[in-house]
Amino acid sequence: MASVNPLEPSSSLEAPPPHTQLEEAHPPQPPFPEDSAVTKAEKVERNGLLEVATPSEGMEEPSAKKRKLESPKSPAAPAPAESVARDTQKGMAPIKPEFLVHPSSRRNQSDNPAQDDDAAEASHHVDRGHHGTRDKKGKKAKGQNTSRNFGSSRDSIELCTTRVSYPEFSPRECRFGDNCRLEHNIRTYLEKGKREDLTTFNGKCPVWEARGKCGLGWKCRFLGSHMEEVILEDGRKELRLLEDHGKLAKRSGADEDGVGVLNLVGTEPKVRLMKKKFKTDKSDAYANWLETNAKELEVYLHSGKKKVDVASEEGETKINHSDATNDVQENRARYTEPPFLPSEKRRIYFGPETPTLAPLTTQGNLPFRRLCVELGAQATYSEMAMSLPLISGAKAEWALMKAHETETSPPAFGGRGTIVNGYDNAKDFKFGAQIAANKPWQALKTAEILTSLCPHLRVIDLNCGCPIDMVYRAGAGAALLDNHAKLEKLLRGMNAVSGEVPISAKIRLGTLAGRPTALKLAQRLVHGGLEANEIGGGPPGVAAITLHGRSRQQRYTKSADWSYIAECSALIKRLNLERNDLADTIREPDSRQLNSGADGHVYFLGNGDCYSHTDYFTNLQEAKVDSVMIARGALIKPWIFEEIDANQHLDKSASERLAYVEKFAKYGLEVWGSDEMGIGTTRRFLLEWLSFAHRYVPVGMLERLPPNIQDRPPAWKGRNELETLLGSENFRDWIKISEMFLGPAHKDFNFVPKHKSNSYEIEAEG
Repeated sequence: MASVNPLEPSSSLEAPPPHTQLEEAHPPQPPFPEDSAVTKAEKVERNGLLEVATPSEGMEEPSAKKRKLESPKSPAAPAPAESVARDTQKGMAPIKPEFLVHPSSRRNQSDNPAQDDDAAEASHHVDRGHHGTRDKKGKKAKGQNTSRNFGSSRDSIELCTTRVSYPEFSPRECRFGDNCRLEHNIRTYLEKGKREDLTTFNGKCPVWEARGKCGLGWKCRFLGSHMEEVILEDGRKELRLLEDHGKLAKRSGADEDGVGVLNLVGTEPKVRLMKKKFKTDKSDAYANWLETNAKELEVYLHSGKKKVDVASEEGETKINHSDATNDVQENRARYTEPPFLPSEKRRIYFGPETPTLAPLTTQGNLPFRRLCVELGAQATYSEMAMSLPLISGAKAEWALMKAHETETSPPAFGGRGTIVNGYDNAKDFKFGAQIAANKPWQALKTAEILTSLCPHLRVIDLNCGCPIDMVYRAGAGAALLDNHAKLEKLLRGMNAVSGEVPISAKIRLGTLAGRPTALKLAQRLVHGGLEANEIGGGPPGVAAITLHGRSRQQRYTKSADWSYIAECSALIKRLNLERNDLADTIREPDSRQLNSGADGHVYFLGNGDCYSHTDYFTNLQEAKVDSVMIARGALIKPWIFEEIDANQHLDKSASERLAYVEKFAKYGLEVWGSDEMGIGTTRRFLLEWLSFAHRYVPVGMLERLPPNIQDRPPAWKGRNELETLLGSENFRDWIKISEMFLGPAHKDFNFVPKHKSNSYEIEAEG
């Protein structure tokens, strides 16, 4: 029946005759293959599961689309529409119907969910230092993150540093005198220049409570908890800061840079690094030898004198050596010997009882790692640090090396995994550093400097998987996967100069989707490549290898390939056993050329999509890895480590989850400070974490377990208002959550989620 226009005189408003076929105002629309996951879900929730409409006459469908539409019919009886809809919506979390929200009130979801997951690796190297689109001189900021502007969090009137930590009438002398542009009058500053004190944390300064003294003095937003006004003999009233001498005595070694913070590097060594006066004799000597050795190898291998029988089988390179003893003796005499051999390494351990927190850029900061350690993480890593800024003494990069004292406690040890000879759990600890480098001399210098300035390092990990363009184009990160010989050279040199600190590597399947190279690379990293075998150099000396089950090109479009990880695990176990065949022969490498154990055992960890204890133990059992490294799973629910320890799903209440947010805020204030700037920094990193944490759907609301980290939830409501708020995708709600503990945001503070920034390329690791 044609539609009726009530404003048209010719249109009749009388009721139609009985049994007349009426046109539906909003006919049900079936889900089409080209629809997004959100659109499909809306159609299913509104109309149930309908058959896909056939193409209009005269329109030819592509053959690929035809194959999708022509699905075989199942002879089994159809299940209820709602159940089938939920089961067949790939990528949608199976939330119980009573918690679903009508599509009309659906929250906005990311257009590219996979891109959201890219926000945990190396992205801070393009946002560090860019807090607006233009700098102070009005020049346009360069980089990939110029559209993210965090604003500023500063006092309206700034107090001179000569007054910050001193009594009102006993300040230090300001060298600028009356010409100083900063405020010298404390009362004026407190009245007009500083916002009111916070009442969160019971109005008590977290730094003062932990240390007995707040180094930020009058600038602290909890000032009322550690100040007093005293009447002097002359009748004047003086403002003074309070100290708890008992707590100060207990923490006599505490530093102004945070409570319980270790691996602190002072100003003097950073200045020497900036002026290029920091001596790295071992790195210089070994880098020169690497260059000399490369030239000698090139001359000899291209001279036609060397005959090597190389057979390729399933992507692996096998070298058949005839008369190995004579070959090795002859080759060792032909080439220049290295200037020194590596020091014996400290033994480490990875096993089923050591779930590991992955290096997480931006989100993997000290407060978050501290929270994860409390919840059961047994190994942690710093955010990825670029080698060149470290060598140059950059303050921001060296801040990444800080560790909390809880990260220096020994990891869990039950002897359930492979134990290397001489391992002493009491001397082991959790924290390791991850670096990125594109040249051997950079990697060597960084390793030597780190081991000399940071005494609390379990391991130094070389990032060989960072996929972002800025790092890749520079030849670091995933670019090393395209040059196995260069990668081996970097790791061999790092192992030589790192003292007792072991070296490890984190790699991906490869750079191109569908063309993995990790098997071939793993063999080189365990036994050494052709060049090393030619000179009798032995293995490069890595103590552990972590494989992320994705390629650089793949990103997060598909799940991690744990079947390939299992293949690599089997290969590395076989290579570890084959090492025993070299014992008591001329080809047996010097024990110092090996890694963390006298037997040269290489640990192997898998990484990717671990989101529950079920995923963790399944990967251990099926892939036969030594342990599993967890990235996004820990960002979304840090208590995944508790689940692994308890071997069960934990349905955390909204109040429990909010308590973790409170802990993060408290730990952030202890590290970044309780003044206006410190609170702004804490708020910013808290919001970065909430950009992942909001994706958690309580297990009690799911129809089936275990949850899948790749699933995105449809619009849902929690079991109470707080649970709904914690699951909000609106970043303004995240700011509300931060204000529960950090007070109202500064008027100039700004935050835009990473996936909302159209010029921001963001990456993650697992």
